[in-house]
Amino acid sequence: MNVAVMKTRAEVALTEGFAGVADALPGSDEVRQARTAAIGRFAAHGLPHRRIEEWKYTDLRGVMKDALPLAVGDQTKTTIADVIVAMGALGRIDAPRLVLVNGTYRRELSNLDGISGVVVTPLSAALQAGASASLSLDEEDRGSQALLALNAAYVTDGAVIDVAAGTKLAEPLLVVHVRAGGIAQRTVSRSQIRVGDGAQVTIVEMFVAVPGSIADGQTNAASEVVVGANAEVGHVKVAMDLGQVIHLANWLVELGTDSNYRAFQYTSGVGLARNQVRTTFKGENAKLDISGAFLARNSEHIDTTLFVDHATPGGESRELFKGVLDGEARGIFQGKVIVRRDAQKTDGKQMAQALMLSETAEFDSKPELEIYADDVVCGHGSTSAALDGELLFYLRARGIPLKEARALLIQSFIGEAIDKIDNVAVREALMSEAETWLAASI
Repeated sequence: MNVAVMKTRAEVALTEGFAGVADALPGSDEVRQARTAAIGRFAAHGLPHRRIEEWKYTDLRGVMKDALPLAVGDQTKTTIADVIVAMGALGRIDAPRLVLVNGTYRRELSNLDGISGVVVTPLSAALQAGASASLSLDEEDRGSQALLALNAAYVTDGAVIDVAAGTKLAEPLLVVHVRAGGIAQRTVSRSQIRVGDGAQVTIVEMFVAVPGSIADGQTNAASEVVVGANAEVGHVKVAMDLGQVIHLANWLVELGTDSNYRAFQYTSGVGLARNQVRTTFKGENAKLDISGAFLARNSEHIDTTLFVDHATPGGESRELFKGVLDGEARGIFQGKVIVRRDAQKTDGKQMAQALMLSETAEFDSKPELEIYADDVVCGHGSTSAALDGELLFYLRARGIPLKEARALLIQSFIGEAIDKIDNVAVREALMSEAETWLAASI
């Protein structure tokens, strides 16, 4: 007997609301057909829930009570000064940038001049030209299929970044997503990053809010990254939004032969965040180093879920994630590493650690290894603990006040992850942001 599952109010709004905005979304007839197919896929799956193994710690169906109206076109009078303030310490970085406000590309706020070997195009322009193939991306678990289907159906804009083979970009390229205004909205964006063979580039995607903006918001963001042979890519994601926002993000990464992909994710000030990364080794001897820091207080909920698929021989992967949890905050780390039968000589290490600043905070960790090859070196670990009393005593015995001693220990803990960022300016800016967050929590 088949039992019909009752749709929630949010699921009904997301499914039925598509018809009301479809004509306002960018794209050719082919793109519109792809969007329609995508909303059909979402209707079949619904929002992810705790009965899906990969989503058992983040029951989006239960948390997301309603769907906010889609932001189509930005009507705010956001200025470049607003954008710089929203970026915080990262606003001090002088680098090329593409700016989207409420999910819409703002040319006058962007600065893409003089980037040799790199072509940056708003996704909306690519969709108008009929580039629909990327809207059919899928995932293995049903929850991520649903979110990517929603992204494909509703995406309004984003960045298409093509890095020519052999290009070496000295400065990072910034893709800045800004929420602004007093209307609670849902923003849907997608980035496509294609890095040619032998290129070297750092790309920073950030999600921020203009001070004074409404606290409520919903974000669905996806990034596709293809790293060519012998290419070196630094990829940083920063989510520093207001405390009521639901932030859902997917990265889908493919690594070419002898490539080196170094990624970092920083999350703070978000009501609920699900940061999911799926990396597939497509070429031999590729290297992956992905790390991150998440800071949460009050009842904030931050979920980091990784899938590392070693499908080719000689791959190396390193994952290090560190979280600081205060109040009734909850942090989740799920890391699954798969080593396929032909992926001999794989070397994989994974570690997740949480620092608990209160007795009511919670950290859930689920590391997994699924190994089908026999010549590998793989391992994983996870820890959670409060601040070390002996180290606090050691610092205080040398005249350091309690508040400063706590700050030093927490900064040292987070700093191990942030230090993995290669770009000095980005690394220092994020350390500054972490220190600002800590100053308000200690």
